[in-house]
Amino acid sequence: MSEHVVVIGAIALGPKAACRFKRLHPKARVTMIDKNDTISYGGCGIPYFVAGEVSEPMQLRTTSFNMVRDKKFFKEVKGVDVFPITEAIRIDREKRHVHIRRLVSGETDVLPYDKLVLATGSTPRKLSLPGENLKGVHYVSSPYDAVRIRDAITKGIVKKAIVVGAGFIGLEMAEAFADMWDVETTVIEIADQIMPRYLSKKLARMGQRHMEKNGVSFHLNETVDRFEGEGRVKRVVTNKGIVDADIVVISVGVTPNDDLAKEAGLQLSERGGIVVDEHMQTSDPNIYAGGDCVVIKNLVTNQPFYLPMGSMANRQGRVIGTNLAGGNARFDGATGSFVCKLFESSVAGTGLCRNVAEQMGYDVLSVLLVQFDRAHFYPTKELMTLELVVDKFTSRILGIQGFGSYGDAMVGRINAVAGLLKNQPKVEDISNFEMAYSPPFSAAMDILNTLGNMADNALAGMNRGLGPAEFETFWEQHKESNFFLDCREPADAEPYLKKYPEDWHNIPQGKISQRLAEIPMDKTVVLICNTGGRSYEAQITLDENGFDDVINLHGGIAGLKSWGMDI
Repeated sequence: MSEHVVVIGAIALGPKAACRFKRLHPKARVTMIDKNDTISYGGCGIPYFVAGEVSEPMQLRTTSFNMVRDKKFFKEVKGVDVFPITEAIRIDREKRHVHIRRLVSGETDVLPYDKLVLATGSTPRKLSLPGENLKGVHYVSSPYDAVRIRDAITKGIVKKAIVVGAGFIGLEMAEAFADMWDVETTVIEIADQIMPRYLSKKLARMGQRHMEKNGVSFHLNETVDRFEGEGRVKRVVTNKGIVDADIVVISVGVTPNDDLAKEAGLQLSERGGIVVDEHMQTSDPNIYAGGDCVVIKNLVTNQPFYLPMGSMANRQGRVIGTNLAGGNARFDGATGSFVCKLFESSVAGTGLCRNVAEQMGYDVLSVLLVQFDRAHFYPTKELMTLELVVDKFTSRILGIQGFGSYGDAMVGRINAVAGLLKNQPKVEDISNFEMAYSPPFSAAMDILNTLGNMADNALAGMNRGLGPAEFETFWEQHKESNFFLDCREPADAEPYLKKYPEDWHNIPQGKISQRLAEIPMDKTVVLICNTGGRSYEAQITLDENGFDDVINLHGGIAGLKSWGMDI
């Protein structure tokens, strides 16, 4: 067992590894250093402090029993020595020394180690644009950033906010501005959708539309050229125009802090980030690393990927602490699970979204399902939208994403699939997946089971469908050449029949077999219901009766409304 462990970095992974090791090896010496004076805080809570849901910045640093995780806490409660405002400037692997500099005095020193942990984290990716140093232009990476932003808002000098980047932090910051403070908020994103690496265009559009209903504007396919103002930012100049701003938050991703490891000769990924094995050990067996500074294995693709999340850091920290004490703990990798609150709704997912799966060369099929999160007869219920991404040839599940309320129902389903993905589950595993059932919590045929059945039917060619985007194109460009058949009851279809008397038709699903003569066999028949269930039953009926060009609207009218189609 190691006698002196030095930990570089004291935000998330570092404290977890240090404290786990001390619990297993209490007599050992542990020294933790960090170049900042604030240590061990929940960085993911910063947007919620800005929003006011977390009232004081100190709450991001406290334990569940209200003790502040500072230098004194770690020394007295955990037995760990902490040197804040201290920078590691070089690692001498041969001598097992870390060369450090006290940032206040400038003094240098050497810390000998038996084992070393690199928890150096990440840095916000810089745009390096003209005007970036103006007052009011912020990156968000520490509680100090959050305090400066919130102070500006509470002083009343912020009426218009610009967020650059539509990823997790960007969207959360946009919500914070618009919801709590009623600030006119605009998000500028270089891609053509929000969260481009995590959501399909369908779900991204649904999330975007929901935020727009809550007052957030979006400029997609747009790049920032510069920031302008006299002393303080007043406008953002893009490739498409000028947007006024009293405050700007730049959130375009992070880069791993791997310079120290690189200079020490440790193996790095081609795109940056320290390479570690399943024990979180670097290419030097005496050095471990984890958190935002490492790359890990994607358990869906078996390829290395970068996943800077606090949840990863804490889990990896425990693995490192165990192994420092002579254990054999493993961190096999991750599937990329996430959830992001968008006002009273949220988006979540795990594995690959359709966009990314196709970019990686998979031949994919995806199905979209809208269904209640509990029994349809239970008085309180909400619609949930899930999209399952499947490899066509093997029926292997590649990922699942969802849009729904920010309660536990939707993210619970995502988490259930996340636990299966590393075992390469197939569609039938979801169809038959056991879920706890009671009407206040789920349907007897849970939405996950129904989603698996839907994918199974689609793979078999039985449920041939299109999503909201494809339907919109069909409707706008091919109304005359298609036959749009509403399979709901007349009362549900009536508003559409009145609005589109020439193009919208109605036969309830239960009456279709008796009214086949009313349906043309020489046109594409597009079947519609509330969520896609009854229209699928209608599709089977038409198939059995010789109709060979029938398409089902996946997600139904509910999906179209979430998509934002004005129909």
